[in-house]
Amino acid sequence: MALDGITAPDGRLPVNRSGGLKSKGHPVGATGVSMHVMAAMQLTGRAGDMQLPRADRGAVFNMGGAAVANYVSILERLS
Repeated sequence: MALDGITAPDGRLPVNRSGGLKSKGHPVGATGVSMHVMAAMQLTGRAGDMQLPRADRGAVFNMGGAAVANYVSILERLS
């Protein structure tokens, strides 16, 4: 998918518009918060230069520790 450009910023399913968690230093505990904040910014149209032209839904997946604490959140913009 990455090689085909599907997950590129202008692709069908863009991923990590901010560069991902490692670009932020991967702070333990703050990564899940950061992912939710970035998704919420997209859904509310407040992502600045990273804003997608159309953001109706967002997915957040986070693993903690040795993959013992995992969660997925699906966020949707209200009309």
